[in-house]
Amino acid sequence: MRVGPKGAEKPAALDDSGTLRDLSALTPEIDGALLGNPVALAGIARALSFGDLPALDAGQRIGAPIARPGKVIGVGLNYSDHAAAIGAAIPESPVVFLKPGTTVSGPYDAIELPRGSRATDHEVELGVVLGQRLRDCADPATALGAVGGYVTANDVTERSGIAGEPTWVKGKSYDTFTPIGPWLVTPDEVGEPHALSLQLWVNGERRQSGSTGDMVVGVGEVLAYLSSLMTLEPGDLVLTGTPAGVAISKPEPKPYLRDGDVVVVEVAGLGRQQTLATGVRG
Repeated sequence: MRVGPKGAEKPAALDDSGTLRDLSALTPEIDGALLGNPVALAGIARALSFGDLPALDAGQRIGAPIARPGKVIGVGLNYSDHAAAIGAAIPESPVVFLKPGTTVSGPYDAIELPRGSRATDHEVELGVVLGQRLRDCADPATALGAVGGYVTANDVTERSGIAGEPTWVKGKSYDTFTPIGPWLVTPDEVGEPHALSLQLWVNGERRQSGSTGDMVVGVGEVLAYLSSLMTLEPGDLVLTGTPAGVAISKPEPKPYLRDGDVVVVEVAGLGRQQTLATGVRG
């Protein structure tokens, strides 16, 4: 975890008793350099097991569990029920888009609706954080072994920025459009990444409910494919797709996010985030 004021977060971790521990003496950041260093990770695990790290105030702000990633890579239409619900065909190969690192925000930070927004939508997703460099990997099992951790993610999307556009960049790039966390959970704690439930509620109403087992292309296959397009570096974040239930698939008037809406997102074992949509629609 990373806790503290925005821009001044401290590296932290939860020990087995649920106590929040300060990792500042062991690492300056939770980032790709740490996730790509198995010796450092083992040292943190040992220190947590001994329980001799300083405790932190559990009431302070929780930031994104990784420092700003070098790349945020999204995969679209990777759940068949989502594609069917919005009237899209399953693509022959994964649909890939990029989001700026500036979209990443904490699990309880506000989602800032962009000026003039008409169709801001929610997408619960399994986020995958790279722990090893991956380039042109043809083996999904090897690619899966490059995972450094998993996070709960919300791939917020301004649909009016996508409609009729040749790419999805306009609708995906606003600040705060990738809330992640509260935790980064290492693969040994997660186990099988294709058996995790995904849930999303808006103002207490369940909007999305699915399972990572319903992905069209699994995590290892996604990473292997992406590595054939670009080099994946430790700390990079991959958003693996969303199940059915997004606002665009609903009858009119479509329930897009509005000022004051409370969005709760959860991936089993990876924690629950709660964000408030803020801003005045034009």
